[in-house]
Amino acid sequence: MKEQKPIRVLQVLTIMNLGGAETMIMNYYRHVDRSKVQFDFMLHREERGFFDDEIESLGGKIYRMPPISPKNYSSYKSKLNTFFDTHPEYTIVHSHLNALSSIILKVAKNKGVPVRIAHSHLAVEPYVIKKIFKKNTDITATIKDAIQSLVRHKVPKYANHYFSCGIKAGEWLFGKANAKKVKVINNAINSSLFIFDEKKSHKVKKRLNILNKNVIGHVGRFNEQKNHFFLIKIFNEIYKKDKNTILVLVGTGNLMPQIKAEVEKLNIKDQVLFLGLQKNIPELLQGFDFFLFPSLYEGLPVTLIEAQASGIPILTSSTVTTEVNITGLVTFQELDAPEKQWADEVLNRINYNRNDTSTKIKNGGYDIYENAMQLQNFYLKTNSNVRN
Repeated sequence: MKEQKPIRVLQVLTIMNLGGAETMIMNYYRHVDRSKVQFDFMLHREERGFFDDEIESLGGKIYRMPPISPKNYSSYKSKLNTFFDTHPEYTIVHSHLNALSSIILKVAKNKGVPVRIAHSHLAVEPYVIKKIFKKNTDITATIKDAIQSLVRHKVPKYANHYFSCGIKAGEWLFGKANAKKVKVINNAINSSLFIFDEKKSHKVKKRLNILNKNVIGHVGRFNEQKNHFFLIKIFNEIYKKDKNTILVLVGTGNLMPQIKAEVEKLNIKDQVLFLGLQKNIPELLQGFDFFLFPSLYEGLPVTLIEAQASGIPILTSSTVTTEVNITGLVTFQELDAPEKQWADEVLNRINYNRNDTSTKIKNGGYDIYENAMQLQNFYLKTNSNVRN
């Protein structure tokens, strides 16, 4: 009897670094039955990303495309046409490029790809874009976000399956009129990896030389969206009131040099640790006492699910959907509130006895094993329907 080959699903992203969407899709990739469903990746950067080695070790193929830009749109579209002409094996294309998914899925539709999934990982409020433009610290990224908002209405024309990380993100990309058509794919995790352990916490703090400190942490790219400048101002107010606090920043990005300069300017260099990219986030979270996340906009951030799984109290901006609060550990604050108000909220909640929240994570629908099987079954069922 001939061995059944797995169906191959084309996942479309920019670069497989440690971002929210990338972490989410890797969590699913690790937990699907790869003898039945295999992921391949169309990426839009020549340089290798954080997860590339793991993708290849799991049997995934990586295809490189140039960045999507108005300057090269014509040549990009030509290369995209050539790709689908030479790869007719892909019956399922799953695009994670938010509004820019319309570009890929339009060509896929024209080439007869039957299953075209657009996945929303963002919910960008118009007033937030205006606010970023006024600050003008990373204008290139801001323009990209503005373009996302302007062209999102095109996505439903070319996608025939609508996915999102949450209700708010689904409404942003597909419109409220299509709300009932949106399938929420939870940013699920393996909660057992994050369960708080006092010994592990001590070990992490000792390694970072921050024993007996109140550790405020943040995980995210250094870009406009994550609002690091405001985060630093909040921490500065916290430090004024509690000299025993330390801020730990995990991630890299274009704005890191400017953030470091701001830290120097505020004379808090010795109180802020820049750790760069870190492989073992579950272990690192053990060393946090509080999670501060004043993002300008999000979809439903997987980092906040991970932090909750580690039992960490969280303060985030009210632009983040309330769906994220599955443990009761998340408090929301208005972005327009002064940094002193944010600081007081952190200090009021930082002395918290952490508990095992894994049952709440699972009951909230964020268990990766169950969610991976649901996505796997969706792929298998839709593929079977178009084959029959």
